[in-house]
Amino acid sequence: MATAPAPRWPTALMDAALALHDNRLPDAERGLKAYLKQNPFDARAIRMLAELAGRIGRNRDSEALLRRALEIAPGFTAARANLALVLYRQNRPAEAIAELDALNEPDHVGHANLKAAALGRLGGFEGAIGLYERVLADAPQQPKVWMSYGHVLKTVGRQVDGVAAYRRALALKPDLGEAWWSLANLKTVRFDEGDIAAMEAALADPAIGDEDRFHLDFALGKAFEDRAYADDAFAHYVAGNELRRKSLAYDAGETTAFVDCSIALASPDFFTARAGQGCPVSDPIFVLGMPRAGSTLIEQILASHSQVEGTTELPDLPLIARRTDDYPNGLASVSPDRLRALGEEYLGRAAVQRKTDRPYFVDKLPNNWAHLSLIHLILPNATIVDARRDPIACCFSNFKQHFARGQGFSYSLDDMGRYYRDYVRLSAHLDRVLPGRVHRVIHEALVEDTETQVRALLAACGLDFEPACLAFHETDRAIRTASSEQVRRPISREGLDAWRAFEPHLAPLRIALGEDLIAAYPDAPFSA
Repeated sequence: MATAPAPRWPTALMDAALALHDNRLPDAERGLKAYLKQNPFDARAIRMLAELAGRIGRNRDSEALLRRALEIAPGFTAARANLALVLYRQNRPAEAIAELDALNEPDHVGHANLKAAALGRLGGFEGAIGLYERVLADAPQQPKVWMSYGHVLKTVGRQVDGVAAYRRALALKPDLGEAWWSLANLKTVRFDEGDIAAMEAALADPAIGDEDRFHLDFALGKAFEDRAYADDAFAHYVAGNELRRKSLAYDAGETTAFVDCSIALASPDFFTARAGQGCPVSDPIFVLGMPRAGSTLIEQILASHSQVEGTTELPDLPLIARRTDDYPNGLASVSPDRLRALGEEYLGRAAVQRKTDRPYFVDKLPNNWAHLSLIHLILPNATIVDARRDPIACCFSNFKQHFARGQGFSYSLDDMGRYYRDYVRLSAHLDRVLPGRVHRVIHEALVEDTETQVRALLAACGLDFEPACLAFHETDRAIRTASSEQVRRPISREGLDAWRAFEPHLAPLRIALGEDLIAAYPDAPFSA
């Protein structure tokens, strides 16, 4: 018996689908909206409009459209798979996994790959490794899957296997810039002449995309820096940063205005009026400050203590901030009951990442420095640790680091200096208004006199000293940040003065930081 032919798509819908396929997004949007005006219950068209929204970064709109498509057609598997991806993009991995499980397609390579990535975000690394291995057994010619496999192997400390996975990815796709950068980002791999030649050949190809190109520039910068070719290294760092900066909408003036508002809000009277409010739980230890200032080292030291669990850079506090109307000024209107509820909500969200019953846990998202007032209001008994590093060393370390997401300030020396200055400015204000509330760890002091600084850190957290905190490099745990391999080795002075070879190029950074701030570090508080 012959199979009935699939119903033909209406011409208008087919034209919109072709426009979407060709990335002619304005044409696709016009066509889909016109079609849906006449056919508002066509789940196929709604799914395509959701895909369009996702391509331009409107993930919340995409999610709403996909949920509407699934209301109309609950069995529409393509829409459910798209919804899982959109949830993952919004850093909601548990919900993404729930949608993938609802599909009940365990042998689908794409779904298994996405589930592995989501498990990695939730700390389910062994499950992720198993899924990647299953995917690669079925589809071994997938360079990006090999690269993702390498990421999770690196996270759990299997560096040799991780390097092998990255190399396998590059054997399949020699111009895969992110794989080259992933090797460089281990901080322990030195590229040989063949590696440099391969990267330069890939970079010379005019057909490669911007993402591969800037990853290659960052990797080549690291390769030449390792050889002490500072001028060549800096040229590649500049090229990578300039190309990455073009795709971002970061405005340093907005950060300055935000800090101005935060300082104006955070008066002594403001905090006195709210004393005793918020959630009284003392579980969280927030380690914050600039990226590349030693926060991973501090977390590793704390996570070596029998009472402390290391998690990762949790996204939950910024999410709560974004949901507060007119933030930060809107904090003045939040009721006592709401402050407590927000603290409890944070703890509930963070619980997803906790794997042990240790009483304390570390949230080491550096950017939480911008939310110091929020932390104090909703979790007044939480510990706050500020990881502070020499301004020029810290900012240059950021400049040569490609971040996967979330650090838009880091791709310009001027933006970087202004951001560091704003961070210190807000921190200094909170030191005056809430003296002693924040414990500061100076990175150079931690390197030079580790035991004294570790004892002071533990005391600030209300913890007894344990020798394991000095042997932090022996602690076996998953580490997801760029410093993962560095903190698996004993502490050393390596890297403290790496910026000095580049000093002739750093005048824009010095100007943006200001000589007063540079001179004040670390002995005197900075104020402006």
